[in-house]
Amino acid sequence: MKQHRNRNKNLGLVELIAIALGGMVGGGIFTILGISVALIGNLTPIAIAVGGIIAALAAYSYVKLGTYYKDEGATYSFFKRTYPGSNFSASAIGWFIIFGYISTLALYAYTFSSYALSSTDFAENIIMRKVVAITVIGLFTLINVWSVNGMGKIEDFMVYTKLIVLSIISFVLIYHGSTDVETFLEIMALDAENANVFSIIIVASLTFVAYEGFQLVINAVNEMKNPDKNIPRAIYSAIVLAVVIYLVISMGALFAIPSEEIIKNKEFALAAGAESILGKIGANLVILGAILATSSAISGTLFGSSRQMAVIAKDGFFPHILSHRKNNIPKNAIIAMAIISSLLISIGGLQLILEFGSVTFLLVSFLMGIANYKIRAKTKSSTFITLLSIVGLGIGGILILYYELTNNWEQMLAILVLYTFLGLGAWRFAKRQATMQNL
Repeated sequence: MKQHRNRNKNLGLVELIAIALGGMVGGGIFTILGISVALIGNLTPIAIAVGGIIAALAAYSYVKLGTYYKDEGATYSFFKRTYPGSNFSASAIGWFIIFGYISTLALYAYTFSSYALSSTDFAENIIMRKVVAITVIGLFTLINVWSVNGMGKIEDFMVYTKLIVLSIISFVLIYHGSTDVETFLEIMALDAENANVFSIIIVASLTFVAYEGFQLVINAVNEMKNPDKNIPRAIYSAIVLAVVIYLVISMGALFAIPSEEIIKNKEFALAAGAESILGKIGANLVILGAILATSSAISGTLFGSSRQMAVIAKDGFFPHILSHRKNNIPKNAIIAMAIISSLLISIGGLQLILEFGSVTFLLVSFLMGIANYKIRAKTKSSTFITLLSIVGLGIGGILILYYELTNNWEQMLAILVLYTFLGLGAWRFAKRQATMQNL
C-alpha cells in the first residue's frame, strides 16, 4: 500500500509552482491594467507590488495551516477543523470559496475565447465567444479527468511557455516604447503628487484577484512529494514570480501605450500596443501569451478547486455524488464545476461574477488569517505577521467594498444578493447535515 501511495505522488516542486502560477497569471493581469491606470496612472507598478505584498501576507496563513493540517480541502477544511462546532460556518465558507473559483473559471474561459477570436471575423460575435469558451472548458475537463501526471506536464508547458512569451512581449515594448526610464520616473513623481495613499491601496486590493490561485497548491497535497517543504517553496516562489511578471507587463504597457488607450482598451491594450510597434506579429504574440495564460489558469483552477469541492461534498455540504473519485481523481466534481461555469458563460454577467470573486477571495483569506491566529502555537506562526496579515486583508476588503459602493452601487447590491443566495444554499445543507448527525 505504501508503494502504491508513493506512485501516486506525481507532483514535484516544478509542477506545484506551475499550478500556482497557472491559477494566478490568467485573465486577471489583462483586465487589471485598465482599471489601475484609470485610477492612479503610472503608479500602477507600485500598486501591483503592494498587491503582491498583500498576497504574501495572505499566503503566510495558508502555508502554516497547509503544512499543519495537510488536507486537500484547503480553505474549507482549515476553517472546519479549526472551528469544529459550527456546521453552518463550514458549509458557508465551502459554498463561497467554490463559487469564487467557478466565477474565475468562467472569466478565464471567456477571456480565452475573446483573445482566440480577436483576429478573426468572429471577434465581435458574442455567441461564438461563448461557444469557444465552453469548448475550452470541456477540453481541460477531459485533461483533468484523464490523468494527474498528464495534467501536471501540460500545465508545466503552458505556464513556463506563457511566462517566456509575456516576458518577451513586455521587454520588447519597453525597448521600443516612446517613454524612457528617466521620463517614466518623472511622470510617476507627478502622479504621486496628485494621488493619495488610499487610491494606491484600493488598486492594490483590486489587484489581489490577480494573485488568487496560489492556494491551489494545497489542494494537491495528496499528489505532491514532500509537502512540508514543497508547499511553502511552491507558494512563495509562485508569488514572487507573479509579481515580477506583472511588473514587467505593466512597465511594458506604460512605456509603449498611451494611458488613454490602456484605459479604453483594457484587456486588449497589450495586444494593441504590440501591434502598433511590431505589427501583426506582435499582436499574434500577445494573443498567444493570453491564450496560454488563460489555458493554464483554467486547468490549474479545475484541478485544485475540484478536490476541495469533493472534500466539502464528502462532509455533506454539497450533493454526495460530487465526492466520488476514480484513481483518486474527483471526476464528478471536475465535471460539475465545468458545467456550472459553462452555465455562467451562457447567461453572461461575468463582470459581476468577477467582482464577486475578488471580494470573496479577500474575505476568505481574512478568515484564514483569523483561523491561523487561533492555533498559532500549533502552526508555529509569528503572532506579529499573522496579525499584520489580518489587518492588511481587512483593510483591503473594506476599501474594495468602498470602491464598489461609490462607483457602482447596483453591482454591490447584486453581489450582496448573490451572497444571500449562496448563504441560503449553505444553510440548507448545514441543517440537513445537523439532522443526519442527530439521528
